Amino acid sequence: MIRDLLARAGLVLAAALAATLALAGPAAAHGADAPDGTDYRTEVTAVTPARAGLSVRVVEAGARLELTNTGDHAVEVVGYSGEPYLRVGPDGVYENVRSPATYLNRTIAGDTRLPAEADPAAPPDWRRVDDSSTVRWHDQRALWRESAPPSQVRAAPDREHRVRDWVVPLRAGAEPMEIRGTLDWVPPPDAYAWWVVATVGLLAVGALGLLPAGSAPGARALAGLGGLLVLGGVAAVAFTVGRELDAGARGVGGLLAGLLGGQVWALLTGLGAIAAGVYALARRPAADFALALAGACLALFAGVANAAVFARAVAPVPWPATAARILVAVVLVTGVGAAAAGALRLHAASRRHSPSPTPAPTASRP
Repeated sequence: MIRDLLARAGLVLAAALAATLALAGPAAAHGADAPDGTDYRTEVTAVTPARAGLSVRVVEAGARLELTNTGDHAVEVVGYSGEPYLRVGPDGVYENVRSPATYLNRTIAGDTRLPAEADPAAPPDWRRVDDSSTVRWHDQRALWRESAPPSQVRAAPDREHRVRDWVVPLRAGAEPMEIRGTLDWVPPPDAYAWWVVATVGLLAVGALGLLPAGSAPGARALAGLGGLLVLGGVAAVAFTVGRELDAGARGVGGLLAGLLGGQVWALLTGLGAIAAGVYALARRPAADFALALAGACLALFAGVANAAVFARAVAPVPWPATAARILVAVVLVTGVGAAAAGALRLHAASRRHSPSPTPAPTASRP
C-alpha cells in the first residue's frame, strides 16, 4: 500500500511538472518578462504638471510603468524619437503601429526586430488594444538594459548608487507633460546566508520524521508537521498574492484574474499545503502521504520557483524585500521539511508492515 501511494505521488508530481512546462509559454507571453527580482530600483517621483485622473506608478519590480487616465481627455506617451507611442483616454488604450517603441517595448531587453512599417516620422496609425483606462509598458528610459552594472557600481559594489534621473515625455493635446523618476542600484543581499538558514531549518523539520509514528512523540511530531505545513501554505499564498499586486492587479476581480491566469500553480500548491496540514492535524489516515506530497509540491512550485529573491535587492512584491525573503524561506523550510519527514514516516511504516522472512527449514538428524 505504501509503495502504491508513493507511485501515485510520483505520477502527480510528473503530471504537475508537465502541465507547468506546457503552460509556461503562453503564461510568459501574456505576462511578458516580469523579473523574479532585480538589483535596480525604479521609482516615479512626479508627473508634471499634475492632472486630475492621471496617475503613474511602477509595477513588476520596476520592469514596467503603469499609466492610468480616468480624465475626460486623452493623454499620449511620447516614443524615443518624439513620435506618438501610446494614447490613453475615455475611449480606451491605443498604440501607434508606426512607432518603433511599440515593438521595442514588447520585451524588457528591447531587442524586437522592427517591421518595415515602423517609422517615427510617419503620421500615427492608431490601433485599439484595450478598452480600459490603464496601460503598462516597458520603457528603456526607466531601465538599465546592459548586462554589466554601471561603472560607479563596479567601483563600489557595496554602496547604493544613483544610476540616473529619467524622464518620459507625455502630451495632453498640445500641452507637454512629463513623468519624472529615478533609477538606483541597490546592493544585493547575501544569498549564501539565506540558503544556510533555509537548509538548517528544513533539516530540523525533516528530522521530526525520525520519531516513531506510533509513539506519543511521533503523534506530537505529526501535529507539529501539520501546523508547519499550514504556515508554509499561508506564506506561499501571501507571496503569490504579493506578486500579483506588484504586477498591477487592482480590486478583487483583477487580483483573482491574475492569480488564475499567471500564478495558478503557486496558488494551488499553497492552498493544497494548507489542506494537507489540516488533514495531518486531524491525524487522518494517509496523513504521512499527504505531508510528503503537499510538501514536495509546495517546495517546488512556490519555494524553488521564487528563490531568486535570496539574491536580489528588489523583490516582485509591494513590501520590503526582506519580508519576501522570509516568506520564501518559510515555504522552503516547511515544504522540503514536511516532504522529508513524511517520506521518512512512510518508509518506517513500510518496514513495520513488511512480512518477516520465513526461516529456512533445518535438516532433521537421523
